Amino acid sequence: MSVATGGSEPGPAATGGGGGNRVFFQSGGGSSREESVAPSAAVVQVQQQQRRHQQGKVTVKYDRKELRKRLVLEEWIVEQLGQLYGCEEEEMPDVEIDIDDLLDAANEEERALKLQEALVDCYKPTEDFIKELLTRIRGMRKLSPPQKKSI
Repeated sequence: MSVATGGSEPGPAATGGGGGNRVFFQSGGGSSREESVAPSAAVVQVQQQQRRHQQGKVTVKYDRKELRKRLVLEEWIVEQLGQLYGCEEEEMPDVEIDIDDLLDAANEEERALKLQEALVDCYKPTEDFIKELLTRIRGMRKLSPPQKKSI
């Protein structure tokens, strides 16, 4: 016995009409009958698959892998700044390191200059931090804001 769920276009097992939450049963003898069923296991399974598919679209839209890389990098930056300034995140002076701004820079030297300017108040040596940060952002892409779909 095969099971097909009804949708906007009935499958080969449908015998007319169709749509809504209908399940069509087809036996091996070629005769088919149509039964109206409250949300059955098959319908619930299809709905769950559709939800997962929609969630997949969101993941692709925001590029989860790139977001994860960015988050890991930002956590590393906060940790390193805490070590450079010798304090916790809450006590840290207002230091802004814009990764997208660094990625917009024409070359490594320009990126290093931007970082040196941002860390001008730091009393500890920053060269190792700057070199490591430049290494970590190499190959990253600038994150663009998510695009809204027009209806």
